[in-house]
Amino acid sequence: MAFFLETLIGGLMAGMLYSLVALGFVLIYKASGVFNFAQGAMVLFAALAMARFSEWIPKWTGIDNLFVANLIAFAIAAVLMFVVAWLIERLVLRHLVNQEGATLLMATLGIAYFLEGLGQTLFGSDIYKIDIGMPKDPIFMLDTVFPGGILVNKEDVIAAAIAASLVILLSIFFQKTTTGRALRAVADDHQAAQSIGIPLNRIWVIVWCVAGVVALVSGMIWGSKLGVQFSLTTIALRALPVVILGGLTSVPGAILGGLIIGVGEKLSEVYLGPYVGGGIEIWFAYVLALVFLLFRPQGLFGEKIIDRV
Repeated sequence: MAFFLETLIGGLMAGMLYSLVALGFVLIYKASGVFNFAQGAMVLFAALAMARFSEWIPKWTGIDNLFVANLIAFAIAAVLMFVVAWLIERLVLRHLVNQEGATLLMATLGIAYFLEGLGQTLFGSDIYKIDIGMPKDPIFMLDTVFPGGILVNKEDVIAAAIAASLVILLSIFFQKTTTGRALRAVADDHQAAQSIGIPLNRIWVIVWCVAGVVALVSGMIWGSKLGVQFSLTTIALRALPVVILGGLTSVPGAILGGLIIGVGEKLSEVYLGPYVGGGIEIWFAYVLALVFLLFRPQGLFGEKIIDRV
């Protein structure tokens, strides 16, 4: 039972990180109705900025306090992501208002390649580390309930807590704020939203800024765990099954989808892997997403495409 709970908790914590990356896709889709293929590049670009500025700031300022240096680096990286969001709206999206979804899709592909190249030019292409002081030693929990306790990684617990906090804040933002309701209106119908006075360009800037912050937090956490390298762009691929499972238009769906994928990967690898030679964790999420595409393409909480036409 203790081993099962260890696996379950590990899956839940991994699922929260998947949900965080998936939120970037959901945010952009809710605002523009297009799948954002640049999300992985945004995670990489933000992580590179965080890693390099946290390295440069102590050299430039003489600050030797890790927390203060990371806080300044995070603020600078966040401002940089805001500038990127503003430039994307000003130079790309403003000229594509009311265009077909395929046109917007191709635009996000172009943005992705541009951000990857720009990140390499500005920050370099080596593997960098992000040290935000998260403890990496495991701890034992519930040792009074189970003999030996349940082994949990402190870093995973803190990362999951950060991801959960941001997810809750974004859920409140979408459901309770005027801007959040405007975002949902824009996602439903661009022209109708404009006709009632919702400024489409400003909404797009806001949502890309929020997606940039989500990418920054995602990149910071994954960079702390794995190091900042260009393979971080593939993290977005792990979030694709999450948005398919939860629904492209649903923030709660991204959360639940991430948890289901995370738990499913861990449990299937541990309990089914020995019978099929292992490796289930690599493809489990994609097979589950394929099943949903065949039988419920809108996901658990998403809208049917026919309803949006």
